[in-house]
Amino acid sequence: MFVLGNYAGPLAMTFFISLFILVMQGLWRYVDDIVGKGLEVSVMAELLFYVALQVVPMALPLAILLASLMTFGNLGENYELTAMKASGISLFRIMKPLIIVTGVVSVMAFWFSNNILPVANLKFYTLLYSVRQQRPELELKERVYYDGIDGFRIKIGHKDRKTGMLYDLIIHDHRDRINRNINVTMADSGKMDIDNKAGMIRLVLYSGVTYDEKVTMGNKRMTDRDRQLYRHDAFSQEVFQIKVDGLDFSRTSEDVFKTNDRMKNLAQLNQDGDSIRFRCDSITNLLRTDVKGFTLKKANFRFKNDSLLALALDTACVINVDSVAKALTPRKVHTAMQNALRLAKGNKQLVDERVMNFENEKLKVNRHLMEMHRKFSLPVACLIFFFIGAPLGAIIRKGGLGTPIVISIIFFIFYYVIDTFGAKMAREDVWPVWCGMWLSTGVLAAIGSFLTYKSATDSALFRSEAYGRVADKIKDIIRKRRLAKLKKRRDEGDPMAF
Repeated sequence: MFVLGNYAGPLAMTFFISLFILVMQGLWRYVDDIVGKGLEVSVMAELLFYVALQVVPMALPLAILLASLMTFGNLGENYELTAMKASGISLFRIMKPLIIVTGVVSVMAFWFSNNILPVANLKFYTLLYSVRQQRPELELKERVYYDGIDGFRIKIGHKDRKTGMLYDLIIHDHRDRINRNINVTMADSGKMDIDNKAGMIRLVLYSGVTYDEKVTMGNKRMTDRDRQLYRHDAFSQEVFQIKVDGLDFSRTSEDVFKTNDRMKNLAQLNQDGDSIRFRCDSITNLLRTDVKGFTLKKANFRFKNDSLLALALDTACVINVDSVAKALTPRKVHTAMQNALRLAKGNKQLVDERVMNFENEKLKVNRHLMEMHRKFSLPVACLIFFFIGAPLGAIIRKGGLGTPIVISIIFFIFYYVIDTFGAKMAREDVWPVWCGMWLSTGVLAAIGSFLTYKSATDSALFRSEAYGRVADKIKDIIRKRRLAKLKKRRDEGDPMAF
């Protein structure tokens, strides 16, 4: 219970610290999609909650690594670990309650990855897509044209922050795509109201003028332009109503993203993976059938009325193109070559389409397999990080947050880089999926086994005196070899050896 009590506190603390850092990093990736949309606090809180659930698979192994390092580092620094070993308690016995706790956490991590994470991914990406579709919040800057409203450009000279009045307005109506500058409104002042529910912008303008000219693309001569319709309307008050889509926040249906591999549990991944593999086999069979049909039998069909050519094609085991060409007139040879070229291009296009469809389906299969392996790699990573952090903390004997944080970051970056590389190799079908997805786990498992062995045998792995003794031994070996070579040269009578 003593070791367990020292482990529970750091584990909870480091988990929430890691979660907070990763959530902030995750939100930073989507800051351009969120800022300036005028979202409600409830929507932002919901988005933050789903991001937190998404980063749990990364925060949990990092927290276990850091907590185990801190726990055994503190025990070693305070000589409590030495006292327990001196009492005859082995390192594995000391680690036993923490191994059980980490095992329970790993089982919970698997349950979370299989049941909670797919739902969180579905709701997060659905909400994020809805936020991206939201029109940016309307904000007019002084002396800068605003083109966030489709078909209009608006410029204001000054804005009264207290009353909301706008002064020196210029509005360009570009709804006519051919003649974009035929309608311009200038006003001394005005006020803007936005109705989010109706999707309307209401502009009340005071003391202004509207210039409107109906110029068409056909009226290019000056005489025609002189006769064109032109209006000049002055007003003391005028109301503009502009229909704008996307002012109100609307949620996208979750059915749009349900087919993605990250939104499925193990049963769904297995079922959908079988369906995709069946489609891959169907495409392969179609491609095999198509290739078998790409023969000169079509040429035989085209020239079946020519008895000499038909006889040559039916009886020849190996067709001699020159002999077949001699049986045809030059015109038929030219026609046959054109038909063959057209047929070859059509066959190539058909094969390319089949191959492209197969590659797309194969990519889906790989993604489904990767997601299945990832659900198991998370709990295994939790165990491996514990078997790295606990023995490493017992070896370095440094507690607190300083040294453990540095070591944890180094190991976590190392794990993340290898995991990203392995996932890329698996996704692109360079390696088998299981090999790419378990590459980082295998590498860290070897490191964890080595560190556990060194810690159980009280190895001086991080003591400078041990490395100094090893350096002295290497220097002695080099010096002895040099002396042996010098003695050999003396025995051979080399004058330079004396």
